[in-house]
Amino acid sequence: MRFKKMIPNFVTLGNLYCGFLSIGFAANGQYSNAAILILIGMMLDSMDGRLARMLQADSTLGKELDSLADIVTFGVAPSFLVYYTYFFHFGLLGLIVAGLFPLFGAFRLARFNISSTKSSMNYFIGVPITAAGGILALLTLFGGKLPNIITTVVFTALCFLMVSKIRIPSLKEIPLPKYGTIVTAFLGCSLFAIYKGTYQNFPYLIYIATPLYITYLGYRFVKSRKDSE
Repeated sequence: MRFKKMIPNFVTLGNLYCGFLSIGFAANGQYSNAAILILIGMMLDSMDGRLARMLQADSTLGKELDSLADIVTFGVAPSFLVYYTYFFHFGLLGLIVAGLFPLFGAFRLARFNISSTKSSMNYFIGVPITAAGGILALLTLFGGKLPNIITTVVFTALCFLMVSKIRIPSLKEIPLPKYGTIVTAFLGCSLFAIYKGTYQNFPYLIYIATPLYITYLGYRFVKSRKDSE
């Protein structure tokens, strides 16, 4: 029974480890791998909360662990990725600017953690750090031909949107995983990479995460159908 209650925490730790690996890949110049690991972290982040509810394993420890994992995978890792791919041209100034992203993200997470449960179920105040980090990862993965100014504008906008008072509809009550659009794009791009024979350039974790996530999607779909009957 105790092991079952720890399963969501293991998924959250997997999310955190993806963030750590992403930083390592970025430092070694493997930027596509680093971006994909952030997206895999998004998959795991979309699973841990639902698994906790399914297994009746919600806990304060799990919530705090989730916030710590999010600040690494979707705050620190994307900021390093953007620095190594774009902002390194500006030297120390670029590093300082890149470091603003996890600062805004940490403030966003802290504010979310003390918000009322009712409001957090219906909408988010500001863009979630998970979505912001995923957007930066996608921008790095597919934006090699975009001018640096676009990346700079998007980066700056996401920083302020995270701490803004804009209400973002929550998808927690929808019987589909969160961030489905980004995940679907990721799965489609992974299939395209396999078709083009470029899969050697991607981390092998993609071939573990993708079938597991598709299985999870199938389970959620079947469960939602049964609940509606």
